Amino acid sequence: MKIDRDFHMMKGDDEFSYAENSRIQRRAILTTRPMVEKAVREMCRDLHPQSMTIVDLGCSFGANTLLFVSDVITTICENSNNAIEESAIEIQFFLNDLPSNDFNHIFQSLEQFEQLTKQHFTCRGLQPPPYYVAAMAGSFYTRLFPSNSVHFFHSSMSVMWLSQVPENLDGSMNKGNVYIGATTPPMVAKLYQDQFEKDFLQFLRMRCKEIVPRGRMVLTLVGRRSKDVFDAGRTTIGFELLSQGLRTLVAEGRVEKEKLDSFNIPIYCPSVDELKQLVCHNDLLDISDIQLFEMDGNCMDDSEPVEGPAAAQAIGQSTSAALRAATESLIASHFGDSILDELFTLFTRYFTSYIESEVEKSAITIITLYLQVKH
Repeated sequence: MKIDRDFHMMKGDDEFSYAENSRIQRRAILTTRPMVEKAVREMCRDLHPQSMTIVDLGCSFGANTLLFVSDVITTICENSNNAIEESAIEIQFFLNDLPSNDFNHIFQSLEQFEQLTKQHFTCRGLQPPPYYVAAMAGSFYTRLFPSNSVHFFHSSMSVMWLSQVPENLDGSMNKGNVYIGATTPPMVAKLYQDQFEKDFLQFLRMRCKEIVPRGRMVLTLVGRRSKDVFDAGRTTIGFELLSQGLRTLVAEGRVEKEKLDSFNIPIYCPSVDELKQLVCHNDLLDISDIQLFEMDGNCMDDSEPVEGPAAAQAIGQSTSAALRAATESLIASHFGDSILDELFTLFTRYFTSYIESEVEKSAITIITLYLQVKH
């Protein structure tokens, strides 16, 4: 499995696309919006830039991508209108993701976004600053920008994805699991931890070369409240049930056991303490703030609540579609696409049963870091 080539959120606008199944990611952006706004205001106050470069790392595509752009424009506009003596700031946005990302989707929706943004500001009697949107394809574990060129880095729900399946993790070590599960040996969990540590330190090193002095970063990722690496709440449960679905297909002869045993999803959910230690190890950044949020793991549209006996089935279907939108490219590259419908039908059934028997609602834990470059 080559992540740079094989991994992307599912393209287009169909029922299993990321654009139609990214409500959890949207909820994360809305939950962490105050921290992003604070970071942008403080950066404008400290740096007084006439032009500003802002980068969204792991931007994916769809409405969430442009929601971040809109939030930044609004914050800078309000900040500039409160400081009349300052001339308008020009903003250059770079939207970054792997080359396989559906960048066309973003730019096809940009004209409508610009029209709506103009209407929004006109209604409020505000003048939006000039802004420009461009793409930057490439892994955020590599250098992407010239030295001292970026004022603000943002990433939401992306940095938990690893650059690769953990090094030295071979097909006989994590049998029957696609991630860190109940039967995963501690040695395998340690390989996941080591890979995340290596990747996150590399990520910070690259950004520290690219960011201007006193620049800011806000990074949001799926994490865990527990210090126990085996307990990442709803995230652990989701991957356990995906593993169960694949084991069922093995039992039915639809998937080879060796294929399952050699498949490991390149993701890791860190704790707050792990993130603090890695930032301190970097030694070029200060933690201005770090917050942990527990989000409702319901992937359904908030505007269409379902109650009663049908609720569990609806939640199971929406969770299955959301997981499929995020992982289908990886699963298809390893197993082929012929098992996808069967696998996620099984997942829906298992997750629905889990919801129906759930004693205490589990949550998705997200952690947001607000970082500033040291003086």
